[in-house]
Amino acid sequence: MKLFARALKEAGRHWAKLGLAFACSLAAAALWGANIGAIFPILETTLHGDSLQQWNLQRIVKNKEEIASLRAQIANPVKNPAPAAAADGQSPELQSEMLRGKLRAEQIALSSNESLQPYLERFLPASPFKTVLLVVSLILLSTLVKQVLSISDDMLVASVSQSIARDMRVRIFSKALVLDRAGFNRVGTSGFTAQIMQTTDMLAGGITDFYGGALNEPMRIMACLIGALVISWRLTLLSLFFAPMAAFSIIWLNRKIRGVARSVVSRAHGYHHVMLEVFTSLQTVQAYTMEEFERERFRNATKEMRKSAIKAIFFNSLANPITELFGIGMLCIALAAAAHLLIHKETAILGITIASRPLSMPSLMVFFGLMIGAADPLRKVSGVITNVNMGMAAANMLYPLLDMQSQIEDPATPEKVAAPHHKLELRNVSFSYDGSHYVLRDVNLTVPYGERLAIIGPNGGGKSTLTNLLCRFFDPQKGEITMDGVSLKKMALADLRGRIALVTQQTELFNETILHNIRYGCWNATEEQVFEAAKRAKAHDFISSFADGYQTHVGPNGQRLSGGQRQRISLARAILRNAEILILDEATSQIDVDSETLIHDALAEFGDGRTMIMISHRASTLTLATKIVHVDHGHVTVQDPPEAKAA
Repeated sequence: MKLFARALKEAGRHWAKLGLAFACSLAAAALWGANIGAIFPILETTLHGDSLQQWNLQRIVKNKEEIASLRAQIANPVKNPAPAAAADGQSPELQSEMLRGKLRAEQIALSSNESLQPYLERFLPASPFKTVLLVVSLILLSTLVKQVLSISDDMLVASVSQSIARDMRVRIFSKALVLDRAGFNRVGTSGFTAQIMQTTDMLAGGITDFYGGALNEPMRIMACLIGALVISWRLTLLSLFFAPMAAFSIIWLNRKIRGVARSVVSRAHGYHHVMLEVFTSLQTVQAYTMEEFERERFRNATKEMRKSAIKAIFFNSLANPITELFGIGMLCIALAAAAHLLIHKETAILGITIASRPLSMPSLMVFFGLMIGAADPLRKVSGVITNVNMGMAAANMLYPLLDMQSQIEDPATPEKVAAPHHKLELRNVSFSYDGSHYVLRDVNLTVPYGERLAIIGPNGGGKSTLTNLLCRFFDPQKGEITMDGVSLKKMALADLRGRIALVTQQTELFNETILHNIRYGCWNATEEQVFEAAKRAKAHDFISSFADGYQTHVGPNGQRLSGGQRQRISLARAILRNAEILILDEATSQIDVDSETLIHDALAEFGDGRTMIMISHRASTLTLATKIVHVDHGHVTVQDPPEAKAA
């Protein structure tokens, strides 16, 4: 509940819309009760055939007669004994107190009727039938207004909840962008996808039902109960006999639904994980004929989801019977009690006073109408309970994610480094991904600006880890990496990474045009600059051969292109960035020999005046190096470049 309350508090930023929605809901609830109460004048006019003015005058006369009679009985109880009291054998003191109570009730009724008479004469027609027509017309008009208010309330609350959902999606997306690699991997692509696509919708639904149904429906109930209390507060309280039992049942059910809702959200994340994992590795699945295996894995994931969903449906379905039984029980008690009072013309049940004065048939019929009017929104509360609990479960998943702190953050006061820098230095650097097995151990390395450093070694030796640390995707557990003596941790991330252009073996392209993917290296670049970068990466010729040229869409992660084409576009993007440091991680592994020669010449030219760090096993790449570093099982040794050995 605490985290859901946090979401509701954030929704409070839209206080103007919520305030207007509350006003619409309050007015609609008042009209709901007023429409039912409007039946009373229709019944009185229809049953007696008199206008409401005549009917009210008759009530005033009866009130005065009853007051005179009660005063006489109080003044002279011996001559005017109360028949009912005498029959019950009540003491004279109790009899006198009951008479005074009836007198006060009649005096209040007289005052009310006398105050009402001028308004009846001023605003209502004298004809009984015209009075009915007027009241019916007012009911129709108020119903129309109520519907407009209800729609306005729904739209205002939906606007707020969808704004919160959008804001939540943006915040989750932003969190994924700034989170360190280890933190991102703990959540996973499937986790972020499920949170953005499904969990935020559940939260929005919970907020909608809280500010909509959780306020709207209870106000409609209260409007009807207030009307019923005006007619007979004792009879109304008697009708609510089962209220405590219903409240405890709803509280118990609420806890059950909340627990099941958490399970549903968790299971949903599970099948999202399987689905996205298979879709992103579909070629491998098909190549190894593992389709049936993955079908079974997905079946199992959705089977667990199905179990949780059925359990949720069961408990959700219990909410409606509980609220409906309470509503019917309320009506049954009211009917039984009212029937007893009306048939026996009494004001008490089992010696307990229910009404100060006998209730008329129209009053009781309106009372029943108000009870029915309260039962309808009470039934709808069950759906509200379900969605609010789903919203709570969603909040419990979303906010811990949003509260995650990235281990890679900007310092409070970043230090500046001259551009271009003079040297990079690794001092006793050790790094482990899992905290126990070190990938790099006590690495010491100096890379002067303008150096062309080749990194070689067996797979898993730590080559890519070195570049990940230089880009500060991770921080070393021991030692430090500096740029001109300033620790990378003390530099602004944008400053550090703005000096680096990275090309990896697993080229990452967006499902956009080729122009978009190359321009990603420098978004403000002109088309001419993009074309020049593509030419230097030896990509311009094959791009021009496409029907749409640079406007060709490459497909998801560049799947419409060959591996070599993807790498050349990625290289063009890095060249366009024109950074101080160019990092190539097996960047030419999928390029043919002829293209490799051309790119070799381009890199030899482009590498002048900048630092190049190349991870490669190809001899042609090693000839570009001015220094070679061999990385094996975390240990780094410096070797001479090929031309130095030849010398």
